[in-house]
Amino acid sequence: MLFLQLPLLLVLLPGGANEDGFQESISFQLLVISSFYNHSCTQNLGLSWLGEFQTHVWNSRVSAFIYLRPWSKGNFSNEELMELEKLLHLYFIRTAHIFHNHVIQGKLEYPCETQAAGGCGLHHGEARVACRGSELLSFQNSSWLPSPKGATRAQLISVLFNLNHLGNIHRTLSDTCSRFLLGLLDAGKADLQRQVRPEAWLSPGPSLGPGRLMLVCHVSGFHPKPIWAMWMWGEREQRGTQRSDILPNADGTWYLRISLGVETSEASGLSCRVKHSSLRGRDIILYWGQHSSMGCIFWAVTVPLVLVAGLAFWLRKR
Repeated sequence: MLFLQLPLLLVLLPGGANEDGFQESISFQLLVISSFYNHSCTQNLGLSWLGEFQTHVWNSRVSAFIYLRPWSKGNFSNEELMELEKLLHLYFIRTAHIFHNHVIQGKLEYPCETQAAGGCGLHHGEARVACRGSELLSFQNSSWLPSPKGATRAQLISVLFNLNHLGNIHRTLSDTCSRFLLGLLDAGKADLQRQVRPEAWLSPGPSLGPGRLMLVCHVSGFHPKPIWAMWMWGEREQRGTQRSDILPNADGTWYLRISLGVETSEASGLSCRVKHSSLRGRDIILYWGQHSSMGCIFWAVTVPLVLVAGLAFWLRKR
């Protein structure tokens, strides 16, 4: 399933420690996907996020939101939330009518999938519509405009979107969305501003063959999600660094793995550097040579302790 990506990709930016910076750097996004299998079978999916937090899912059976967080309603009243649900329900009905007619006229074929993405920050809003992953429309200056890549089809659909009063999204994007965002920021402040310092450690990775090493830097337990980590030689970034996806931990924090393949003779002196908003400018720096030294120290201390403990146990038995 292809998701339409907005330029205002929603992230919590590292370094937004103060409240003003925090509020300016976060946005709200709604993603709507409609799958038209035939004239009588349509499936709708709606998802929304505030930064990295998924806040709502659309329940198409009852045409209502499912609230995923205790603070997902922000400070809106039930009446205001019902108005938003009606607006989204109306969008599904009218877009289904438009796209089904295009299939009947031979301009589209079943199955057909559309993606719509809309969102706002505190001072701006944006919306776009795509079909099968190719952008068709964007909402600008109170009306829907065709994408240059959408050719004649985009021009026809933009006219229909405007004729079917789908232009009332202007008030939603310019006013309602920003007010809803402010309410979410206030109600979810504890979760949104949570800062947890990462832990980092080094380990060898899978064998790369004679004379080569895979260096692995593990970073775990951090929150929020945005993080920078890189294998370094002094102040120079190592271009061969490979970064895994950022994966969730069970406690709501995140995990990242950064790996680098090198010649064995070049490993000493390389370091893994980690930057995160919770560190407040005090980067974590781990050196591979220290990793090896710490391993030797660990065994040098552990083995004698085990032998002494074993001797003490034997003497007690005697």
